[in-house]
Amino acid sequence: MFNRIMPSSGPPRVLALAQLANSIGDGAYYVCSALYFIRVVGLSPTQVGFALTLGWAVGFVAGVPLGHLADRRGPRGTAVLLAVATAAAVGSFLFVRSFPVFVVVACLYAIAQCGLAAARQALLAGLVDRARRTRVRAHLQATVNAGLAVGAALGGAALHLDTRAAYLTVLAMDALSFLLSALILLRLPPVPPTASAPAGEPALAVLRDRPYALLSLLNMVTLLNMPLLSLVIPLWIVQRTEAPSWTVSALLILNTLGVVLFQVRVARRVTDLESAAGSVRRAGAVLLAACAVFALSSAWSSAWAAALVLLLAACLQVFGEMAHASGAWEIGFDLAPADRQGQYQGFFGSGAAVARMLGPLLLTTLILTWGTPGWLVLGGLFLLSGLATGPAVRWALRTRRAEPAAGECPGSGSGSREIAETG
Repeated sequence: MFNRIMPSSGPPRVLALAQLANSIGDGAYYVCSALYFIRVVGLSPTQVGFALTLGWAVGFVAGVPLGHLADRRGPRGTAVLLAVATAAAVGSFLFVRSFPVFVVVACLYAIAQCGLAAARQALLAGLVDRARRTRVRAHLQATVNAGLAVGAALGGAALHLDTRAAYLTVLAMDALSFLLSALILLRLPPVPPTASAPAGEPALAVLRDRPYALLSLLNMVTLLNMPLLSLVIPLWIVQRTEAPSWTVSALLILNTLGVVLFQVRVARRVTDLESAAGSVRRAGAVLLAACAVFALSSAWSSAWAAALVLLLAACLQVFGEMAHASGAWEIGFDLAPADRQGQYQGFFGSGAAVARMLGPLLLTTLILTWGTPGWLVLGGLFLLSGLATGPAVRWALRTRRAEPAAGECPGSGSGSREIAETG
């Protein structure tokens, strides 16, 4: 199992180990953080929601400048510094005792997380040749999900104890996991920084790249499926279906195992922009089907029948998630200029921050208030986003200038050769 989800030796495996380290801490943090903020810190659910929403909004804005910093100063050093900054932000939660301070720390946490994601993507692009980036990224995603599962189990133990000491231990573990991740990243070879933009050209060129902006928007729409399993579907199961309560855990386990076992296999089908657009298009259709089946789950009076329908919907949802991710990675990497991967990845990846920021409010209103029509509207958005991706990719290709050396990053040839030899 370990060798199946981990990439080959060399820089890809180091990247995977770094993300595995902090994903274990994150898994425990995600399970326990809300209750810690409410029960230990003494904040209200509304205060927690407001601060986290504001934090991800600030993180969304900071992603591009921090990605640009990774381009100019080198992605490895930038990623290490941002991993340390994330550790400091998580550690600061241990000492928060007031709402204003919590807001500040939540913003710092989101900024560091968004910047770290952009720097890591730029680091991957600098160390891995273009033909293998999507596959390596799929290995990283499978590794992250495995780590999140382990962390969630540890967080579940803390929830069972339900003590201040247990919650503090989880947060301290998450902070230490980011420090460990930073140390692991130092084992990677450095990627040379890129030159500053020529006179007369904008430093943040991605902000003027309209085709790429459209693709980032379409990616953001599909990423609205992120809050489904963690927030909306549990509430849907409790409020609108007769399914037993254990179904919530079953769906989360199914999703996690699905990504761990099959993400790499699904990504193998994506080899270029054409196959990437096709993968995103299929994802939109599958996610529409998943939404329709989720809606049907409320029509069954039998608990077991409702549970089986929900499991079927979750299978469709995880396949759509994996197909979309595989295509989106290829598009995000392949259409970014070789010398500006950091800022472009920061912009493309900002969809995740927006999904965390707007998704809970939007989806709870859409699904829990509208019911079946809301599910169909959401599925329609997924389908339209998938269908529009192909034309948007073709538009982007028409605006691109030729890139040097088949898209290789200047100065990254040694890293790319190393990947090819160790693959």
